[in-house]
Amino acid sequence: MNFSFQNRRSLLGFRLLLAGGLWLSPVGLSAAEPLEAKADIAGDQVGGTIDRHIYGHFAEHLGRCIYDGIWVGTDSTIPNTRGMRTDVIEALRAINIPNLRWPGGCFADDYHWRDGIGPPDQRPKRINIHWGQVIDTNAFGTHEFLDLCEQLGCEPYIAGNVGSGTPQEMRDWIEYMTFDGDSALANLRRRNGRDKPWRVRFFGVGNENWGCGGNMTPEYYADLYRRYATFCRDFSGNRLVRVACGAGGIDENWNRVVIDRAHAHMQAYSIHFYTVWPGWRDKTPATGFGEREWFAMLRECLNIPRAISDAEKNLDRVDPRKRIGLFVDEWGSWYRVEPSHPGWGLYQQNSLRDAILAGLTLHIFHDHCDRVKMANIAQTVNVLQAMILTEGERMLLTPTYWVFEMYKVHQDATRLPIVLESPDYEFEGEDMPALSASASRAKDGVVHVSLVNAHATAPIKLTAKLAGVKASAVAGRILTAENLDAHNTFDEPDRVKPTEFTGATLDGDTLTAEVPPRAVVMLRLQ
Repeated sequence: MNFSFQNRRSLLGFRLLLAGGLWLSPVGLSAAEPLEAKADIAGDQVGGTIDRHIYGHFAEHLGRCIYDGIWVGTDSTIPNTRGMRTDVIEALRAINIPNLRWPGGCFADDYHWRDGIGPPDQRPKRINIHWGQVIDTNAFGTHEFLDLCEQLGCEPYIAGNVGSGTPQEMRDWIEYMTFDGDSALANLRRRNGRDKPWRVRFFGVGNENWGCGGNMTPEYYADLYRRYATFCRDFSGNRLVRVACGAGGIDENWNRVVIDRAHAHMQAYSIHFYTVWPGWRDKTPATGFGEREWFAMLRECLNIPRAISDAEKNLDRVDPRKRIGLFVDEWGSWYRVEPSHPGWGLYQQNSLRDAILAGLTLHIFHDHCDRVKMANIAQTVNVLQAMILTEGERMLLTPTYWVFEMYKVHQDATRLPIVLESPDYEFEGEDMPALSASASRAKDGVVHVSLVNAHATAPIKLTAKLAGVKASAVAGRILTAENLDAHNTFDEPDRVKPTEFTGATLDGDTLTAEVPPRAVVMLRLQ
């Protein structure tokens, strides 16, 4: 695997009892003694900028993500602002959500934007052919989505319809949203209640066109992309980032063909990577698992550098100056649907394991920040690795949400290179690095170091040498729990959330942190 933080695995054999005795282990797991890790943090070097858009999100017309999760309507008893849930808006604002991708996903390539404008009671009802063949009322359309983005203070990222739409439909949608002059489409927007145009920077030309977006060959999609992108125009000062559909997982042929044939017409290239184990037909459950499932899912998520590196290799060949951004615009864990929920709704719980998975994945994005300029976790509410779960008037924040809340200090910060020597986490004859780390310097000069101990039972003592870091004190927060599948419920919504971390010390240029097992830690050096 290609770990750009230069992981050097080590069978150290170091065993140390931390003050206070052995760490408590979760039920069914044996106690373990601490392992040792070492790192060099180069605060005197610049490792690129961690683009805030790496912390992006994704909301599709799927299950209860849009309807009930975000949109409840203006006549709902649930507190809302122009139909959007107030509690969800406030929670997403608190993590500095930078962008939101919509309307899909698979839904995008069967979505016709004119269905979602005009008086809501006159909008046609359509069958959602991808997700349960339920009826979509189109109550949530273009105006509602862009209003949502304005309420959140984030940038919209729209996925256009290549699979069943036309180039004219796509160019008309862009004109409708962004043109400030006197045209039929701009005037239609004004009649529908929006005078000034929106700024829409990110525009995807299709979604998963190798699969649900049309089952196309890479040659066919690449030629279609060139055609459709030609009509995706910049109006009234709006500057589009045209995003081409890349591979799902690891598909070297798709990447090579599409990038070779269409790179001159794209400003970004997207890939998707979901963590699934043991396979798509037999996914592991989201809760009620043991260490085998814990280890396997976390080890599987570390395959994402392979997918990123293959796309990077092809982009570097035709674009050595890195003009084209790489977007990982769908990623996250995918489990069995929760019992009593419909299979097409993709509703799953979210445990401490998902928090660890999110921390590991975000560190990988940091390490590839010279090319990875956006990532969108799937999905925002009530679907897959969600930030938020809702049930009627109740809402809870998941462990994954708290990782995004802790890590928001990395947004638009300067990445500091790390050379990390991690002990191995070994289980049933396989291994993975037990510790992951990332460091950045914020615009105010404060250095933050995030640490993820993926080991289920063993704490890790990290000794890090600092270069070019002027700090005299360290403070921290930690996200952990006693059980591997610890998760928040509507009756106990605060079971897993960050608390103060006091296990770090700073002595001159040496940072020491005693990181418990199964933990995400954020340190602030000041």
